[in-house]
Amino acid sequence: MSSLVIILLLLAGLSEAAGRLLPLLARRPRTSRPLLIPLVLIGAVVEGAVFALWPLTAWTLAGLMRSAPLPGDAAFTWTPDLAAPLLLAAVLAFPLLGPLLHLLLLVAVGAGLVAPLAAATGLGWWAAAGCVAVAGFGLGIAVEVVRRLVVTASAITGVRGPAT
Repeated sequence: MSSLVIILLLLAGLSEAAGRLLPLLARRPRTSRPLLIPLVLIGAVVEGAVFALWPLTAWTLAGLMRSAPLPGDAAFTWTPDLAAPLLLAAVLAFPLLGPLLHLLLLVAVGAGLVAPLAAATGLGWWAAAGCVAVAGFGLGIAVEVVRRLVVTASAITGVRGPAT
């Protein structure tokens, strides 16, 4: 991956993380502000990693669908033209700017991944679309499960930031 793609993925992750934390801050005004910056930065890295894993997971699923092995040197990754709409989708992740529009744009980004995946793997368009959809949905569910486990664990142990 090029440095431009990594920067785009991290910016998309930062926007996603901020979009998830701002509603929490609005509902809980007593949330510790010094705790906010590390939470946003950790969330940005996690969301950026999930975005980075989306094409790789789709590539792996496509490899499982084929009877012949996929060529190892033609791994499917993000390119700047594929990652740029992802950044726009992440910006629209802010709940007040439209969750439905955010979802539609993520579907459009996924659709943009389908043709290159189909060309790289030799699968049909629908099979490649299924791989991209399952990979995106699976990664989204995995992150949501981890997020809920962290919230539950912090509620049980009573972890709180410093009072401000």
